[in-house]
Amino acid sequence: MKFSIPRIFILILLFITLGAFTLNNDRLYEISKNIEIFVNVYKEINTNYVDDVDPSTLMRTGIDAMLESLDPYTNYISESQVESYRISDQGTYDGLGAKTKTINGILTITEPLEGGAAFQAGLKAGDQVLEVNGLKTEGKTSEDLDRLVRGVVGTTINLTVKKYGESNQETVVLTRTGIEIPNVPYEGMVKDDIAYISLTTFTMNAGKNVGSALRKLKRENKELKGVILDLRQNGGGLLREAIAVSNIFINQGEEIVSTKGKVRERDQYFKTMGVPIDLEIPLAVLIDKRSASASEIVSGTIQDLDRGVLIGQRSYGKGLVQNTMEVGYQSRVKVTTSKYYIPSGRCIQSVDYENGEPKDIADADRNTFYTRNKRPVLDGGGVTPDIIMEDEDKLALMKVLEEENILFEYINTFCAKYDSIPPAGEFVYDSYSEFVAFAKDKLERVDGPLEKKLKEVETISKESDIQGISADIESIRAKVKAHYLNGFVEHETTLKRRIMSEIVTRYYYQRGKKKQELLGDPEVERAVQILNSPAEYKALLKQV
Repeated sequence: MKFSIPRIFILILLFITLGAFTLNNDRLYEISKNIEIFVNVYKEINTNYVDDVDPSTLMRTGIDAMLESLDPYTNYISESQVESYRISDQGTYDGLGAKTKTINGILTITEPLEGGAAFQAGLKAGDQVLEVNGLKTEGKTSEDLDRLVRGVVGTTINLTVKKYGESNQETVVLTRTGIEIPNVPYEGMVKDDIAYISLTTFTMNAGKNVGSALRKLKRENKELKGVILDLRQNGGGLLREAIAVSNIFINQGEEIVSTKGKVRERDQYFKTMGVPIDLEIPLAVLIDKRSASASEIVSGTIQDLDRGVLIGQRSYGKGLVQNTMEVGYQSRVKVTTSKYYIPSGRCIQSVDYENGEPKDIADADRNTFYTRNKRPVLDGGGVTPDIIMEDEDKLALMKVLEEENILFEYINTFCAKYDSIPPAGEFVYDSYSEFVAFAKDKLERVDGPLEKKLKEVETISKESDIQGISADIESIRAKVKAHYLNGFVEHETTLKRRIMSEIVTRYYYQRGKKKQELLGDPEVERAVQILNSPAEYKALLKQV
């Protein structure tokens, strides 16, 4: 196989030559040396490796490995992937219009989006997508499916599906459509004259929509005592919308966030520009481990300026800024170029990762900063709430029910029996014993995360000369199973709330889900309690 140096290497070497005056000699030498080594290795593999290799695959593997050593957000986007990068700042979605997951090796719809193509075609959660225009989906991921169904709005595509509970396959003609996903799916009143606003993503007009929701609630409820802003499971979005949302509660001219990177000339500082809606109303912000990026800017700013109380779990810890650059042949590289810093001066970015996820950093290893009222706050690893609540997703039983799709399968069987249910907020679930029997039967035949780890230990012990630990492993396995079974009693309230939420989502979609989840939500209830106690609220914020 004849080898020729890829054009990218020529461009890299040219760039280094032209930019040499900005680098010290040692660094220039190291870059030049290592690029030469890389090119030579690439050449020898192409020339001498026993089997033919695909140059594109080989190069992609090298690029991915290089970027993986940096952070989870610095990524290479090949020409074939560019079109599938459809995360829209406008909050719109086209294509299938449904959330999917691979279950038992088959792509399965888990939630049709209201108004989307799947919704309009009558597809429901539990339906399996077997083929797209004759192309089998076996072995495909949800991302693969998105790419297969993507196309011009208004055009059609043929899906071969097997609907839940049916044995026969059928062809469904799907008309591609664009739908707008609301970033404020629900606003309303909870008890004791407390307003509640859910913000699920910082897409276009997030600030305007939150502001409109607050004005509406204030107009309709003259005795408003406080506001709950729910940022749980909000993965972020547009920086300008984070500033706009903050501006609703924070005065004009306040610095909200700055971005700082290697190139100091590119550092930026962002202030609120508009007139706030309400500077005085007591505010509680709900966050969890999935609140990231723009959510952390808003919640961290509210905390740093002592404007409100944070309730929930420590946030995700995504304080990095990415920019996407062209690297030739229609490909891109998304590079982390700077970090976010909020008013106290702290950076919310997690400093360590494991399996692509931020690791929990001990408080002792984090730096201390101070809010406007001199309350100590910590950097690194996200934003820590003022009031920390139990993370329901950490429950061992909940994890195995989610990961092994036991909860999903039960909801399918339940909803198959009912064409309709009472409206969200009025629905009452009274079949818990049925769920427990269903789940216990499934648990006997699956291994959860802990059991899988025990199997690994068991295998390693058998492959080595370690003797006499089989009985110990069986004892631990029995304790794990017992823990699951006890969980049905210990966490009955939590499990019933989750079941009701999932059932209501099938009939009333995201808006109904949010309304239903407010009933008995422990974090909402704690927020109501705080907002109804001016003394406790002020003490938490050290307000005189």
